[in-house]
Amino acid sequence: MTPDKENTSSSSSGNTPQIGDSLSSKYEKKAQAPSQGQPSAFRKALLWGPGVLAGLLSSLRSRIGEQGFIFVIAVAIGVVTGICSALLKLMIGTMADVMTGDWRAPFLPWILLAIPVAGIVLTGLYQRYILKMPIDHGVRRITQSLQEGVYKLPSKLMYAWMVASTFTLGFGGSAGSEGPIASTGGAVGSNVARWAGLPPPAVRVLIGCGCGAGIAGIFKAPIGGVLFTLEVLRMEMNTLTVMALISSCLVSAMTAYVLSGFTVDLSYLQPAPFHPSMLLWIVALGVVCGLYSVYYSHIMKTMQTVYGRIRRPLTRNLVSGGILSLLLFGFPCMYGEGYGVMTDLLNGDTSVVARGSLLMSLSKEWWMPLVVASAIVAVKAFACSATNCGGGVAGDFAPTLFAGCLLGFVFSTFMNQVCGTDIPVSGFAFMGMAGVMAGVCRAPFMAIFLCVEMCNGFVMLLPILITAAVAFGVVRIFEPAAPYRTH
Repeated sequence: MTPDKENTSSSSSGNTPQIGDSLSSKYEKKAQAPSQGQPSAFRKALLWGPGVLAGLLSSLRSRIGEQGFIFVIAVAIGVVTGICSALLKLMIGTMADVMTGDWRAPFLPWILLAIPVAGIVLTGLYQRYILKMPIDHGVRRITQSLQEGVYKLPSKLMYAWMVASTFTLGFGGSAGSEGPIASTGGAVGSNVARWAGLPPPAVRVLIGCGCGAGIAGIFKAPIGGVLFTLEVLRMEMNTLTVMALISSCLVSAMTAYVLSGFTVDLSYLQPAPFHPSMLLWIVALGVVCGLYSVYYSHIMKTMQTVYGRIRRPLTRNLVSGGILSLLLFGFPCMYGEGYGVMTDLLNGDTSVVARGSLLMSLSKEWWMPLVVASAIVAVKAFACSATNCGGGVAGDFAPTLFAGCLLGFVFSTFMNQVCGTDIPVSGFAFMGMAGVMAGVCRAPFMAIFLCVEMCNGFVMLLPILITAAVAFGVVRIFEPAAPYRTH
C-alpha cells in the first residue's frame, strides 16, 4: 500500500517513516532539555508518578515472575482498551446526534452536502496542525512498525485515533471505528508495556494484544479479536503469548459490553434456521460475494491511487469529502458505520435501505428498495475510499459488513421475486456480511467469528462458514498472490 503523497517527500525507497520515528527523537530532546525555574506541584507529580508506578510494577514482577507479569499487563491492556472502545462508540454517537438531530429534518437531504466534507476537512486539519503527523490507515502503519521492529509508539496515539475518527465518522464518514480502536489498542499496548519495563519482544506481543483487544472491544467479539491479531497482523506467537492475547481480548470485550449497558451493535432477533435445501443457494451467494470482493478491492486500490495524486492535502480533503457528500446525498443510509441499517434489514425492515433517498419519490413499487440497494452496493467502495483515502481516519471492516448485508439482501430478494425461490432474505443478508468481509479482508476465520459473535448468531455458523469459505476461494482464484491490505 503506498503512503499518501504528502508523506512521500520525507520517504525514500525501502525506508518508510514509521509512526513515532521523528516524534520519539523529538520527545527525547525535550526530555533532555533543562527545565526552567522551579517545577510546580503538578509537574512534580507527573515526574514522580511514573517512577512510583515503575517501582510497584517491578515489585509485582519479581513476585509473580515474567510469565505471570505479562498476563497481568495483558489484562490491564484489555481493560483500558475496552474502556476506550465504549468511549469511542459514545463519542461517535454523540457527534452523529449533534450533526443529525431533529434540527436537521427541515433541511434534509441538502444538509448532507455539507456535513461529510466538513468532517474530512476537520480530520485533515487535526492531523496536520495539532498532531503534526498522519494517522490515517492506522492498522497499516502499526503493521509496518511491527515488521520493521519499531515498537515505541508516541503516547498521544492512545487518544489521537479516537479523536480523529470521531470527526470522520460523527460527521458521516462511510466507514468503521474498528481500525482506529485497533490502532489505539496497539498504542496502549506499546506504552503500558514500556512503562512496565518489558523488553522489546514482550512489547511487540503486547502491541498485538492491544490491537486484538481493540477489535474485540468494538465488536464485542473476543474470538474475532484474537483472530485479527493472528490472521490479519500475522503475528507469530507461542502458547504463552496466545493465552495472553486471549485474556486481553476477552477482558476488553466484556469491559465494553458492560460499559455499553449489556447491548450489542447488531441485534439479529430471529436467525433463519439452516436447511440442506438452501445449500446450493448458499454456495451461489458465496460466489457472488467473492466476485464482488474482487470488484470492491479494485475500486479501493484505484481510488487510493487517484487521491494520492492530489498533492495538496487540503485539496485532497475537499475532493474526497465532496465525493462522499454527493454519495450520502443520494443514499443517506450510508451515513456513518451503518449498524442501524443492518439491524433493521436483518430483522425484516427492507424499506430502510431507501429511507431518505430521493429515488423513493420516483416509485413506491416493491422493486424500488431493490434498485436502491443495488446502487448502494455498487458505490459503497467509492464512499469508503473517499472516507479513508482522502484524509479521514476510519476502518475498513464495517463497510464490508454493510456492503455484504445489502448484497445478500439483493441476491435473496432477486431470487425470490424473479426465480420463484423461497430463501430467507434476512438469513442471506447475514451470510453476505461474512462473505464480503472474508473476501475483501482475506481473513475468513476472523470474518466468520466476528459475524456470529457480534450478532449472537451461532445457529448460523455452518452457512456462514460455507459462504465465507467460497467467497475467499473465489478471491484467491482471481488474486492468488494478494495478501490482506488495509486500503
